[in-house]
Amino acid sequence: MDTVRIGIIGIGGVAAAAHIPALLQNDHVKVTAVCDVDLKRAKTARRKYFKKAAVYEDYMELLADENVDAVDILTPNFLHAEIAVEAFRAGKHVLCEKPDAISVEEAEKMYAASIEADRLLMVVRNHRFNLNAQYLKTFVEKERMGEIYVARAVWKRRRGIPGKGGWFTTKELSGGGPLIDLGVHVIDLAWWLMGCPEVEAVTGNTYSMFADNDAVDSPNAKFGDRVSDGTCDVEDLAIGTIRFRNGSVLQFETSWASNIYREERYVELYGSKAGAFWDGARDEIYYESPGAKQKTHVVNQNEIASDHARNIANFVDVLRGKADPVYTPQQGIEMIKILSAIYTSAENGGKEIHF
Repeated sequence: MDTVRIGIIGIGGVAAAAHIPALLQNDHVKVTAVCDVDLKRAKTARRKYFKKAAVYEDYMELLADENVDAVDILTPNFLHAEIAVEAFRAGKHVLCEKPDAISVEEAEKMYAASIEADRLLMVVRNHRFNLNAQYLKTFVEKERMGEIYVARAVWKRRRGIPGKGGWFTTKELSGGGPLIDLGVHVIDLAWWLMGCPEVEAVTGNTYSMFADNDAVDSPNAKFGDRVSDGTCDVEDLAIGTIRFRNGSVLQFETSWASNIYREERYVELYGSKAGAFWDGARDEIYYESPGAKQKTHVVNQNEIASDHARNIANFVDVLRGKADPVYTPQQGIEMIKILSAIYTSAENGGKEIHF
């Protein structure tokens, strides 16, 4: 196929902020259907962006639409696996927002359904498509880092709990707090840059210190719909360590709310030949040259398109036979195993969980 006909399921914050702009700028995409349980939001999206698209309130009706080749699933986390499996049964390809699912079993069901249907499954890992991250990936693959033996993955906010009281902060619906929301990005990025080594064991601790605090000073708190008398039974900070079978270690910290100086998002890599720091906007590479002190090389790739746009382009180009997938479902299952094991460790007082 040269043009991929896509149906969007879920017209919420991530659709408006990232997916819709990315889909609109791709010359090989035609959005032929939009769906949301709030029919008004679906109709608004059609009126503003996709004037000829069909509109649905029930995703099963969208899946029956013969003018849809693939779906873009942008719903609350607990619906990802359910909708993906039904999409594969309907013969559609699937692009899904992170996390893959809220349990290992659901992630495995998604993959099994994609194999049975012989359809593509790709879950968003937009940080892998950041140009500075891709520069660093190439640097690592050229063995210029040497052996990466330690990494750190951090994403922490001051007061940025999204949709407090709604599905974001209800564990049954989201699967957890910042670990599954933000950690799935930065832990995955660090793991990918390290070459996706096999996990030996994990330890983790989680904290919920701000469930009764309604202060907001982060734009990230605008995601999701707040519910004043809703549920907040997820962590607001997770911290821990992942040990790999090759002897390397990845430390992580993710938070929606912390008493900190500033919000930060970064990945650090400690290599035997060089070290590296990534924060989305730039790479800093630290290395030694003969007879000289350690030097710093700064790289700032010009971001013309968004990370999501390149991620979606990869999905479309794989369907067109023009590219290989940067993400594989097996990697997605492994990431959900890691996150689930960290939660298990935290529930057991930080006990080490072996794979």
